[in-house]
Amino acid sequence: MLTGVTAPGPQHSAAALRGLLDLLAQGAAAEEFDRPATAARQAGASAAELAEIAEAAAVVLRIRRTLSQHRVREAQLTALFDTASDLAALRDLDAVLRAIVHRAKLLLGTDVTYLSLNDDTAGDTYMRVTDGSVAKAFQRVRLGMGEGLGGLVAQTARPYATGDYQADTRFHHTTTIDSAVLDEGLRAILGVPLRLGSHIIGVLYAADRAPREFTAGEVALLSSLADHAAIAIDGARLLEETRAALVDLNAASETIRTHSEAMRRAEEAHDQLTDLVLQGAGPELLGSIALTGRAGLADADRLLFERASVVTALLMLLRRSVAETEDRVRGELLGDLLSRTGDPGTLAARARRLGVNLTRRHSVFVAHSEVAPRHRLLAATARSAQARNGLAGLHHDHVVLVAPSEEPGPAAQALAAELGQAVGCPVTVGAAGPATGPADLPHAHNEADRCLSALRALGHTGSGGAVADLGFIGVLLGDQADLGGYVRRTLGPVLDYDSRRGTDLVATLDAYFAEGASLTRTRALLHVHVNTVVQRLERIGRLLGQDWNTPARTLEIQLALRLHQLTQGL
Repeated sequence: MLTGVTAPGPQHSAAALRGLLDLLAQGAAAEEFDRPATAARQAGASAAELAEIAEAAAVVLRIRRTLSQHRVREAQLTALFDTASDLAALRDLDAVLRAIVHRAKLLLGTDVTYLSLNDDTAGDTYMRVTDGSVAKAFQRVRLGMGEGLGGLVAQTARPYATGDYQADTRFHHTTTIDSAVLDEGLRAILGVPLRLGSHIIGVLYAADRAPREFTAGEVALLSSLADHAAIAIDGARLLEETRAALVDLNAASETIRTHSEAMRRAEEAHDQLTDLVLQGAGPELLGSIALTGRAGLADADRLLFERASVVTALLMLLRRSVAETEDRVRGELLGDLLSRTGDPGTLAARARRLGVNLTRRHSVFVAHSEVAPRHRLLAATARSAQARNGLAGLHHDHVVLVAPSEEPGPAAQALAAELGQAVGCPVTVGAAGPATGPADLPHAHNEADRCLSALRALGHTGSGGAVADLGFIGVLLGDQADLGGYVRRTLGPVLDYDSRRGTDLVATLDAYFAEGASLTRTRALLHVHVNTVVQRLERIGRLLGQDWNTPARTLEIQLALRLHQLTQGL
């Protein structure tokens, strides 16, 4: 009875009791709890007071041990829960097993932990994974059911522990097992079953190289870990079996898919080839077809390939005949349009039957290649015409294309690149338009032809463009010269700048050229400082481009200045 706690006596007892409680609250070491009694004795406490203090110290020490045990158990349970969480996150069986023995080693603080799994076929249990082991023979040992500590645990499904295995006569000792344990230097061993329901799948061990006794708490802790471990092992096994089954299933599915695909190809080929044969046939041999990259063909594939080659030839003949007929019809219509042959209404009706709408605005393109044969260029142009809902053919020994287009220049550039790629060599394309109706097409053809001649003469082989893209040369070539358009294309940025800012860059530019590009004479003519002239010319360079003062550009700019003066005076 702790009378000093419930009914404090003299002053020495009360002080000692308070000291004991303070030490308990601070978590002091056990030897620290002698200090209150020593202090009371030195202060002259009576024998009764010292006895009361001793009784209180004993009670406080029991409370301390209980609290310490609770803290240890709490830490073990926390670690056990963490272990269960970690094991649940693992999917690979080897990783699960390594994690189990490593966590067991941490929880029990032993020298070695290891795990054996039962082999139902062989009727024994074998070492699967170890942590802390150094002996190779120990890591490969197998135990028959009932042999050694582990074999007894695996057979009886009960935990067993020994403080000194070699001296313990409870177990069936064998030379192999004892030798392996001796090589590893183990003395104290604890083994608990890995249990799935009533089925034992293995044994989990904790061992020390020095004799010791395992407490009931340690046995319970390792058993709890073994229960979690068994579930994790079973889950990892099931996952591996599922993965293997999925691999087998995928292989089977691939085999089925391959066979199904082969059947589908055969069925589709049969239907398509039958339809093609029903369309008609011709006797001409168009060439041969070869299959490479395979060691051999099955009979069904060989027959399919032979039938495909025959029908392919028929299809090629049919398509070629149709294409030649359609190209001839389109070429005849193009010739009549450019020659003004026939009634406009009849020409429009013929065009509609070919999918060409002559009520739309069309541009005319004349193509030429220095290298490609004319028939190749014509064939490529005919394909381009069909893609554009236009017409193509030969007219006056020129390859001509008529197609809907509002911008003949950019369209000619694109067509030159397209035809050049098709025939494998440069193709030059002159363009004109757009024509507002069939009656304007001959005139547009003449202009496109002149544009092509100019492109070739200027060395622009392999490019395309319209007269508007040729600068002042286009102005000279065009029958209906767009003088205002030429001035805008050449001087537009400068004219707009003067209009917005109220400046007179155009007059500065005209004076600069009039005075032979002399800054001094230009300054005198304009009655400004030479730096002003320089600044204006720099502004003009930013507006027209840095090459504005090159010979070719200055010629165009001067012509545009004269045309601007003429149009302003009109």
